[in-house]
Amino acid sequence: MNLIKINRELLLKPLQAVSGIIERRHTLPILSNVLLLLSPDRIEFVATDIEIEITASVSTPASTVTKGITIAARKFLDILRALPEGTDVSLAMLDKRLQVKSGKSRFNLQTLPAEDFPRLSTSADSATQFTVSQKLLKNLIALVQYAMAQQDIRYYLNGLLMIVEEETLKLVATDGHRLAYAASDVKEASLQRQEVILPRKTVIELAKLLAEKDDPVSIELSVTQARFKFGDVLLVSKLVDGKFPDYARVVPQNQPRKLHLNRNQLLQSLQRAAILTSEKFRGVRWVLAPATLKIVCSNTEQEEAQEELDVDYSGESLEIGFNVSYLLDVLTNVDVEELDFALGDSNSSALITIPDREDFKYVVMPMRI
Repeated sequence: MNLIKINRELLLKPLQAVSGIIERRHTLPILSNVLLLLSPDRIEFVATDIEIEITASVSTPASTVTKGITIAARKFLDILRALPEGTDVSLAMLDKRLQVKSGKSRFNLQTLPAEDFPRLSTSADSATQFTVSQKLLKNLIALVQYAMAQQDIRYYLNGLLMIVEEETLKLVATDGHRLAYAASDVKEASLQRQEVILPRKTVIELAKLLAEKDDPVSIELSVTQARFKFGDVLLVSKLVDGKFPDYARVVPQNQPRKLHLNRNQLLQSLQRAAILTSEKFRGVRWVLAPATLKIVCSNTEQEEAQEELDVDYSGESLEIGFNVSYLLDVLTNVDVEELDFALGDSNSSALITIPDREDFKYVVMPMRI
C-alpha cells in the first residue's frame, strides 16, 4: 500500500527534532522506534523515553491515507541523511515492513504496531500557562544549564528549577559546588507562584530545539508535567519530584572585595593557565592585591603557569582557589563585555554578576589548593 510521496527535507526536519531523546539500546524495543502518524494533511513524528515525549509535525501534500506505524528511528534517520538533497521519498507498506524508495534506492524496514507505542498521558491537573519568545527561553537556559549536576545522588540537582511568579520567570541550576540564576519578565497578567524541576534531558533538548527568534513558546506547568509548544514541535516532560535547595540562601551578601573585570580578557587568561592543570585536579589560585590579580596554576609535575591582570582594586589582599572549569563555564556562556566579582575571604563563595543587572547571578564555592 502506497502511503505518501514527499520531499526528503520535509521528512528529515521533524525526524531530527524528535530523535535526540531516543536511546540506542532499550529494554523495550519499541522505545528505539519513532511513531509515524499519517493523516490527510500532516505527518507527525513522535518519540518518547517514557519520561519525555516530543512530537514534531509537517504539512504534507494531499493524501487519502490515515495510518500509524513505528519504525527504527536511527535507521530511518540515517537513510534520509544519506539520500541526495532535494530528492523525493516514497513510503509504502509491504506486509509489516515500510519500504522507503528514492530514485533507484530501496530500503525495507521492520515496523512495530502503532498501538503498542507508549504515549505520555496528559496531566489532568490545572496548569499555569504563559508565553515567552523562543529566543528569551533559549538564552535563559544557556545562562544556567551548565551548572546542573550530571549524576548526583541528590537526583533533584540533576535538573533545572523553573519558577514562575507574578510577572517573572526564573531558572536556577546547581550541582552543590556552584549555582547559576537567571530571570526575565514575562508579559502576562500576574501569575500565581509555581516551582517545578525539569529533568536534565528535557533542558538539553529544549536548548537544542529552540530557535534564536522571537516566535512564541507556549508553556504549561502542572504538578506533574511541563508542556512546551513552539512552531511544529510539542515537548511534554514529566517533572522531577523533589525539593530544590533554597537558592536565595546560597547567594552571598555584602562581600567586601569588589572587582570589575573584562570577561574576554579573564577568559583567555584562565584558558592559558588551565593548560597546566590535570584532569583530576582543576584548581587555580587567585592572588589579589592592590591593582593586580595574579592567576596561578601548578601541577604534580612541578610545572606552573602564571597570568597577571591589571585591576582597579585597592582593598586588602586575598588568596583564594577555584575550580577553573567552573569559572570557564560561566565566562563562556555569558555574552557580555564586563563582569562584577564580589569576594569575601578564602573560605567564602564568590558572586559573579553582570553590571547594573539583577537578572543574573553565579555563585562559585572556593577550593582548597
